[in-house]
Amino acid sequence: MPRPPLAREKVLDAFQTILIEEGERAATLDATAKAAGVSKGGLLYHFASKDELVAGLLERLDALAADDLDLMTAAQNGPVDYYIRNSLLEDSAFDRALIAAARIAQGGDLDASAALRSIRESWADCLRPHVHDDAALDLVMLIGDGLYYNNVLDAVQGGLAGPTPRGAQLEQLIALALRASR
Repeated sequence: MPRPPLAREKVLDAFQTILIEEGERAATLDATAKAAGVSKGGLLYHFASKDELVAGLLERLDALAADDLDLMTAAQNGPVDYYIRNSLLEDSAFDRALIAAARIAQGGDLDASAALRSIRESWADCLRPHVHDDAALDLVMLIGDGLYYNNVLDAVQGGLAGPTPRGAQLEQLIALALRASR
């Protein structure tokens, strides 16, 4: 009798959490099974190896990235506004999958690196028609990168990056980026 899909998702959630909180080396099959509350056999039923766990996580990331790109493309205030506004860490499913994939990439996984590069390229492709040149595209993307990076540092290391723009300050930053990129 097949196991319910919920068990597979619990295993991926546990793997992702270990990656985020403890890093790639700590994300072993045994640790993942324990954190998911399944036997190692239960984990192996869904993922026969750590490479398959990574592949499952990257499939999840790909699906979440596609959903995000659809939202970005259809955003009422345009892709530039959406990209900058959504460059703040909100602990969403997409944020968690991105961070977990980044941890895997930091460990030298070429598939994770390629997945992250592909997502970045899809964002650039979506933004490109809404900015006047490549320098403006770089400006918008670097603003998003900076917001995300500072927000991650702020969340992980107790405020080392300083406050992340919110409210009126974020609106001013978006307006500035829009003026500079059109």
